[in-house]
Amino acid sequence: MQLPQQFYQGRKLQSLVENQTSYDVNHAALHIFETHLQAERVLLEFDKPVLASMLQGKKVMHLQDLQSFDFLPGESLILPANEVMCIDFPEASMNHPTRCLAMAISEEKIGLVMDFMNETMPRIEGEDWSFLTYNFHFTNDHSIYEILKRLIFLFTENHPSKDYFVDNMLQELIIRILQSNARKLYTDQAISLASSHRLAYIVDYVRKNLHQPLSVESLSQKAYMSPSNFYRVFKNELGIAPVDFIINERIRLAVSMLRNPKRKIKDIFMDCGFDNRSYFNRVFKQKYGMTPKSFQKQIIQEQVQ
Repeated sequence: MQLPQQFYQGRKLQSLVENQTSYDVNHAALHIFETHLQAERVLLEFDKPVLASMLQGKKVMHLQDLQSFDFLPGESLILPANEVMCIDFPEASMNHPTRCLAMAISEEKIGLVMDFMNETMPRIEGEDWSFLTYNFHFTNDHSIYEILKRLIFLFTENHPSKDYFVDNMLQELIIRILQSNARKLYTDQAISLASSHRLAYIVDYVRKNLHQPLSVESLSQKAYMSPSNFYRVFKNELGIAPVDFIINERIRLAVSMLRNPKRKIKDIFMDCGFDNRSYFNRVFKQKYGMTPKSFQKQIIQEQVQ
């Protein structure tokens, strides 16, 4: 993600390790950190819940009660207030600095958004929306990526209505992150939750029956809901339409099959539940920027190397 020109025009490079440029509004603060030298065990802490998102380069994160992990561009991490981050910068240099944003959001704002969601987007099993499990490490989807890009622009822009603009974008960001967290929970724990959560049961059923025809109507029957209510609840809670979720799962399965050089494309698209090869090719290319055949060739070349 490229930072806007107004950031470079306004920032001062005073430190080569975690140089900090900050912008404040009513309910949040945006901090952009830049590191131009390799460094280890750099400590960082915020007094509010924070969304950290990598923009450029690589960090190695050491967090309490978690194994160390690489933190790469396009990934984000949710941390609680007063969580100490211990960070390594193994590849930072003057020509290739590491850049990361940290957006500290007030608990008041988070609470207001959750109240709004519980009132207007109630969960299917009657549970309240509550702030997600901290240390949630995830890959930004397109919507979250675009929101972060827009927020960086708004924070760095000198506009009299900045607080209002940012406040609205923060609400959408929090909602989408909560939906992303719910989607990850249901997909990661679909089997164990299937007996007590209808959406987890549907996720588990979809994954086990990708080769079969699947529709909103048939899935809504299994959830004992009307098609319109099922569609609304599914999208509200997981942040994605049922049909799009099915397509994503079929592509995910196809990717795993394409890693096997012995599998043929004509068999893969049918095993994944696609009606025809041209549609399979089109959907796959939209997601990966190449055809399934090209993807398989690339994987085979990497395995040979």
